[in-house]
Amino acid sequence: MRPLDEKEMGEVFKKLMLFTGNNLKNIIESPSHEGPDPNPGRYCFRLHKNKVFYISESIVKRATNIGRKNLVSLGTCIGKFTHRGDFRLTTQSLNLLAANAKNKVWLKPTSEMSFLYGNHVLKGGLGKITDSINQNDGVVVFSMSDVPLGFGTAARSTQDCRKCDPNGIVVHHYSDIGEYLRDEDDL
Repeated sequence: MRPLDEKEMGEVFKKLMLFTGNNLKNIIESPSHEGPDPNPGRYCFRLHKNKVFYISESIVKRATNIGRKNLVSLGTCIGKFTHRGDFRLTTQSLNLLAANAKNKVWLKPTSEMSFLYGNHVLKGGLGKITDSINQNDGVVVFSMSDVPLGFGTAARSTQDCRKCDPNGIVVHHYSDIGEYLRDEDDL
């Protein structure tokens, strides 16, 4: 497990900035409450086997006693780097994104299952939407009871959503909490 280099950190921040905007500083400067130390420090990003982890500095210090071959996971895996070097967020980053999201969309109960099966969000299933969303902005998808369901990118701006037909795509699906069940055979 090692710290991210400058290029890797830029890729991670670029992807997180898409969903959090200026709230990215809350993620970076967040004080940690994990670990046995009375002053555990802050959270940091670490890379292990092409996966990026968000973890408390005090736990990172304690993990130095574990060999790289024996270390499977540590902290929250927020994403991974592909073979091409692109960074992809994973479903595990949803709690972090939901707490710091800039753009949010709430789904009607009738369209929640459709989204959890991996489909895009249609205007007919839209309950509420944050104002001032632009096309291709990162969006966190919630149920009407404020449970984070997943995330994606806006297919249309907020103003365009008001004009489109009920079958028009509003949010392109990226990841959702239903992936755990769909990918169960692969685990």
